[in-house]
Amino acid sequence: MKLLIVTSVEHYHNEVLELFKKAKIESFSGSEIDGYKTAKSLLITNSWFSSKSGGAESILLFSFTQDDKVDILFELIREFNKHLETSNPIKAVVVPIEKHI
Repeated sequence: MKLLIVTSVEHYHNEVLELFKKAKIESFSGSEIDGYKTAKSLLITNSWFSSKSGGAESILLFSFTQDDKVDILFELIREFNKHLETSNPIKAVVVPIEKHI
């Protein structure tokens, strides 16, 4: 069993859910989060008196799932990210689980 963690900008929320469905990951949790980049271009475009908090609306999804489903999801994410026109790819990491109940 692995802990799968996926982050994305909110714009791709429906697409990420579809990728989970294609990978047959049916049980997962999620949360809305603010994503931040410290890139120079982002800092330049933010106004000192901006009404926005500076974070990008993002999502974080996680699931305790099997290796084979993780492999399928990673391939689907790689393919999805190849065709992006933005610099906001879907990101995913896997953490091994030593014990679980």
